[in-house]
Parts: sequence; C-alpha cells; structure tokens
Amino acid sequence: MANQSSLPLYERVNLRNRKHLAVELLLLFFLFSLLTYHLLSLKQYGIPALLAFLCESFFTFIWILVLNIKWNQIKYVEYPDRLLKRKTELPAVDMFVTTADAGIEPPILTMNTVLSLLAVDYPVGKLTCYLSDESASPLTYYALVETSKFAKIWLPFCKKYDISTRAPFRYFAITSSKPSQENSPEFQQEQKMVKDNYEMLCQKIEDASKTHAPCNDFPEMDKNNHPAIVKIITEEEGVPCLVYISREKRPKKPSHFKAGAMNALTRVSGLITNAPFLLNVDCDMYVNNPQVVLHAMCLFLGVGNERDCAYVQFPQEFYDGIKDDPLGNQYVVLVKFVGHGLAGIQGPMYTGTNCFLRRKVIYGISPDQKITTGELSDPDLQRKFGESSPLKESVAHILLPSISSKGGSSSFVEAAHRVAGCDYEHGTCWGTEDVLTGLGIHRKGWKSMYCTTDPVSFQGCAPTTGPDTMIQAKRWATGFLEILFSSMSPISATIHGKLQFRQCLAYLWIMSWSLRSIPELVYSLLPAYCIISGSHFLPKVYEPAILIPVAVFLIFNIHTLSEYLKIGLSARAWWNNQRITRINCTSSWLFAIFTIFLKFIGLSQSAFDVTAKNPSINDDKDMKNKDCSKFTFSESLIFLPGTTILLVNLTALTIGMVRLLVTTPHSNEAGIGELLCSLWAVLYFWIFLKGLFGKGKYGIPSSTIVKSGVLALLFTQFCIWSTNA
Repeated sequence: MANQSSLPLYERVNLRNRKHLAVELLLLFFLFSLLTYHLLSLKQYGIPALLAFLCESFFTFIWILVLNIKWNQIKYVEYPDRLLKRKTELPAVDMFVTTADAGIEPPILTMNTVLSLLAVDYPVGKLTCYLSDESASPLTYYALVETSKFAKIWLPFCKKYDISTRAPFRYFAITSSKPSQENSPEFQQEQKMVKDNYEMLCQKIEDASKTHAPCNDFPEMDKNNHPAIVKIITEEEGVPCLVYISREKRPKKPSHFKAGAMNALTRVSGLITNAPFLLNVDCDMYVNNPQVVLHAMCLFLGVGNERDCAYVQFPQEFYDGIKDDPLGNQYVVLVKFVGHGLAGIQGPMYTGTNCFLRRKVIYGISPDQKITTGELSDPDLQRKFGESSPLKESVAHILLPSISSKGGSSSFVEAAHRVAGCDYEHGTCWGTEDVLTGLGIHRKGWKSMYCTTDPVSFQGCAPTTGPDTMIQAKRWATGFLEILFSSMSPISATIHGKLQFRQCLAYLWIMSWSLRSIPELVYSLLPAYCIISGSHFLPKVYEPAILIPVAVFLIFNIHTLSEYLKIGLSARAWWNNQRITRINCTSSWLFAIFTIFLKFIGLSQSAFDVTAKNPSINDDKDMKNKDCSKFTFSESLIFLPGTTILLVNLTALTIGMVRLLVTTPHSNEAGIGELLCSLWAVLYFWIFLKGLFGKGKYGIPSSTIVKSGVLALLFTQFCIWSTNA
C-alpha cells in the first residue's frame, strides 16, 4: 500500500466532449457560409446586407472565442483526506470579507459569512478573519463583536456534530444538513440552545439597526470622512483571530472602491499575521463546504512548480435560486463550461471573490524571479510598498522567508492604522482588484487553477429584481471594457508580457461584452427596418440559400439547449437565460459603453454601484419564487432600449402581416425570413410586452413608454424615408 504522504493531493481530469466539439465546429462552418452569402448579396440587397455582414462577422468572432475557451475543458479532483495526514505542513491563511454599505448589505448576512469562515475545517491557530467595512458603520462593528461571542458557541457545535452547513441562517432554514445524530436528546438540546443564541444575536443586531448601535469604541462618523480604524476583536483559543478594519476616507481623496479596500486588507494583515495565503470573499458569499480551505491547499501544495498555481478560483454559485432562473443571473452553464475551459488554458480569471491567492503573487513577484537580499533594499521596498518599516519587513519575509519577521498582532496595531490611511498608496505600486488583478498575474507568466467541489464551496445571493440584475450586468461590463481599452489590455499583456495567446482570446471574450451590444442592437432592429422599408437581408424562403440561416438558428439553439439539459436544468431555464442575455446585450452592456465614453471625455467619474443583497432568511420559498419570478422595472433609462426594440418590432410585424395579406407570392415586399426574425425579437423581449400592461413595479413607467414611443416613431419614419430616398 502506498505511503499516504507520497500520494498526489489532486488529479487532473480531461472533460473534452468530442460530439459537442463537432457540433460547435459545424456551427462555425455555417456562420462562415452565412458571411459568404451576405458578401455575395451586397450588390442585390445593399445596406441591409452590409449591416448583416458586419454584425454576423462580430458574432462569428465571438463564437471563435467561445470555441477557444471550450476546446480543452479540464477539472481537478482534490484529496483533502490525504492532506490531513500532513497536518504539520498546513500553512496559515488570512481570510478577507468586504462589505460596502450596511444599509444595502445587511450586517446579519455579513456576520453569517464571517461565522462560516471561522468554522471551516482547518487548524484554528492558522486562520485569521479580517472584515473590511467601507462605511465605518458602528452597527457593523457592534454586530461583529456580538458575533465573536456567538462564535464560541457555534464553532464547537459544528465541529462536534460535523455540521456541513456552517452559516447559521442557512443551517436553521434547511434540513438537509442535519447530522445523523439528530434524534439524540443531547443533540436536540444543544441545537435548541444554539438556535436560541442565534435568534438572540439576530434580535440584538435588528434592535441596534433601529437605534444607534451601543458601541463606544468609536464615535459615529461620516462614512466618507473618517480616520482609519483597526480593532482586534478576539484572539482567544478555540476561535480564529477576528479583526475589524475600516480604512481612512477623506473628501476628494480617491478610494479606488473595493480595490482600495483589498489593498488596505493586504497591508494590515501583512502587519498583524502575514499569512502566506489569502482568501477573499464578498459579504454575501458564505462557505458552503467546510473543507474548502483543504481543497485549495491540495492544489497549492500539490503542484510541482509554484508558477502553476498563483491562485485558486472557486465559482460563484447561489442558494435559493428562483425556479428556472427567470432573471438569468445564476450563470450555472457559464460556470460549468467556461470555468473548466479556462482551466485548460492558463487558468480562470480572478473574479474578486471566492479566491485563494499566494501573498507573494499579490506583491508583484514573477514566477521566474529569484529574490536576493540585495533586491530587498529599503528604497526598492519603499517605492513598491510605501514608507512603513514594519510593512516592508513583513513583505521581505514573504518574498524571502530566510529574513526574519517581528511578529505580534498587538504591537503592530499602530502601524496598521498608518498603512490603512488614504494617502499611503500615493507614489507606490499598490495595484487594483478583480479581473485586472488576475490579468496582471497571468501577464507575469503565472497560471491559476479552478476548483469545483461537491457540495459547492461558496454560495451567495443573486439579485432578485430586474433593476438590480441589469445594474450588476452594467457594472461588470463597464469594468471589462475599461480594461480592454487600457494599457493593461490582454493584447498588450500578450505582446509585452507572458500572457498566453489562447488566454488572451479568453480575456477578449469577456471584455468584449459591451462591444457586443452594438451589433446586437443593430441586428434586433434590422429585420424591422427591412420589413418597413421593403428591403431584405435574408434569402427568400424558396431559395436554397435559406437553409444556411435556418441551420445556424437550429444548431445554435439546440446545442445551447442541450448544455442546459445535460446539467439538469430545464428548457425554460435555457429560454430565460437566452432572453435575459439579449436584454443585457442591448441595455446594460450598451449603457456600459456610454459610461466609458462619458468618462473618456471627462463628463463622468467612476462610481461603484453596490448591488442590494436580499438574503432569504425565511422558509417561505414558494412565496419568494412567486414574487421574484416576475420581472420588475424602474424609472431608469436602462429599460429604454428594450422597450423601444419591442415597439419597433411590433410595428414592423403589424406592417409586415398587412403586406403579406395584400401582396402576391414571391413579391419583393416583406420577406418571411425577416418577419420570423422580428417575431423572434418580440419573444426575446416578451417581458417588456408584459411590462406595458403591468402595474406598479411590474409595469414599465409611463415616462419610459412615451420616450420609447417617440424613438420608435422616429425609427419608423427613418425607414420610410430611406425607402423613398
């Protein structure tokens, strides 16, 4: 029998599906055939054929990028039990939780995330949890202090009975995580005691939210104008160390939003604990698999070369998902296929949450860089990491472990306040967050790894309203587009850095989301234009060439549907995701372009839109599904394009049907192909049609309808004018 210490900590499994790959290549062939048809019909059909050619050229390019990602899908299978045999080798981990606004992100939700992190299956003495509070909320601090007291009850209970779900609000809301000892009188008594204490914690936080939190540790202050706050909540045996941080904020001083918070967390934790590995999660992403740290360490410690694992990215998955995903924001298929596809190239992108990182990678080290004592001279460290001597010592220890580090949490609290100041980063090399961080890491030649577990490692709450979903999509697309046109673009990283070509294409796929909005918008209006103006861009139904667009339509939809069915989702879930993708393309992603344009010409500044978190604390899932499955609207202009597209296509369908009834067969009037495309567009925007007749938040505001009506009328007049021109 093999020695447990010599067995591999993980295995790499190839997931390539040759049948799916053949279908995707077949679709690519028909896409090129369609482009060829449009080129040949330019003289006959003119401008409509040219527009169709340009749009479909972009769609073909996107499909090539998708093929590149899905070409070689892999997954990793970890063996945490083998790692436990080597317990003395387990490194320390600093865990970061970030919250932006206690009013939008309920403190009880954040506290559940903290508790789930404190309770993971890992040596307590090697864990430290840091909470970054961007709003300097006394309520959040008070909630954290009370949570630290409850943790002394919650952690022993979870470990004693091997509770699998270690976020209390989820554990008490579901029954699947109850252990086999649930019939034991001792267990029932302890469970009741723990539940009573948790309900007491919730009540304390709720009461404090209605008044001023009973917190004398720091006075009430302006969330945008306050000094740095660093407080060690607990350092007791049996519970991981818990630290509260709120970095300094001053008016007219750039905060860099979440990126600035992550930088402050990295610096402060470097002074207090300086663990070689970091974990960062959003405040709503609780640990669903208590062995998550062990799974990550299997990959970090199991690789033959550090360069193959700069960070381990876990997918974002969501609890209590609304049946059939009517808002299209659970991204199950995206996580399944794209995540494993990226794992087969240079690794997944860093998503800003659910990620373990090597601290040395965050400090900007290249995988081939050999650090010497001479390179750690004080001027070099100061240029990169700032003026704090204790911080420079901690950085030097991480980059070259032979250099001693003067540890001790309490002794560094004063220095921690300094490195959490709003001016500390000025003139240094402290970086940015999210996808740009991952891109910078890959640019240096590092690889990353993608980890999926059963049960899933992290779960969060997805937006539950139409406006929140679209604002989230706009925020992501804006960030991606900003990177695409920056000096740190994937193309630059490939030419001047060590980003692999296929990884560059993968980054281009996600960063071109916003650009996709223009051809999507044109293509959604092109059939209507042709119907109203009496022109064409598709073959007639009696022409053999009609088989080309029909083949593209059928292969794409059947193939994407099969991906949903393969992982146990319904056809309705597939349809919901298809239509929300079209809506986001022509609305959220379009507004992302406007945002970047306004910023470029100096008429707008960057802003971070925090998505409201609405955790499901109660058990009434049926009521939640019934309420959230209805798409909601608001006064936002983001709903203007979708409403306009609907009205234009309804107008075109009406005109086209009338013409079909009064014209002879094979006439050059409205084509059947264009009519079907226009009908398909109406089906995509069906929720907007329902919104025209909805009431309250389920209806499109009258001001939006009026604006869209005017735009639709102008578009119709333009079509008529172009016919007579």
